[in-house]
Amino acid sequence: MIVWLSPDDPPDSFPPVEAALSEPQGLLAAGGDLRPERLLAGYRRGIFPWYSPGQPILWWSPDPREILLPGEFHCSRSLRRLQRSGRFETGFDTDFAAVIAACAEPRHTSPGTWITRDMQQAYQHLHQLGFAHSIEVRRANQLVGGLYGVRLGDVFFGESMFSRVSNASKLALAALVEHCLADGIETIDCQLASPHLRSLGSRSVSRRDFLLRLKVQA
Repeated sequence: MIVWLSPDDPPDSFPPVEAALSEPQGLLAAGGDLRPERLLAGYRRGIFPWYSPGQPILWWSPDPREILLPGEFHCSRSLRRLQRSGRFETGFDTDFAAVIAACAEPRHTSPGTWITRDMQQAYQHLHQLGFAHSIEVRRANQLVGGLYGVRLGDVFFGESMFSRVSNASKLALAALVEHCLADGIETIDCQLASPHLRSLGSRSVSRRDFLLRLKVQA
């Protein structure tokens, strides 16, 4: 059984992550709200929200957890050439609202979106508070790719990325990696594995190991 949270519950009233279900993998709790205090309390415990329109807020802590260490990012020769080509420009926190709105757009592989209007507003609030950040990729002054996520300490929790032209999301991730290396961010949380992320250097760690990276004891 998963724990049901009330909006009136204290922000840190999540159950222990060890209580997460194995099917569906990592589902821990439902309900609550998306106010900054609860979101940040969740991230500090390795918990993130992910749900579809019409569902209650669902909170997850999967085991294993997919991460990317900035020093292990695989930047192919073709990607390096694209970076040097001058065809694209990357930015940091230049238009968070546009990036999260683009990430919320339906895709050819999925007509729906989990980035609801409430989610967009919640993360824009986190951005205003200095916790949520975005990477923008532009071509000819047009936004063609990007990503956003939450930074706490030396961990960047990646939430979503988008690409309107080939390789724009890879350019965004490469720009994030450069930012992490320059700013002391040691771990990029990718949440769940995918062939795309694995091709770029991500790997799986146990939930316990991930929590240790957050300086949280399992």
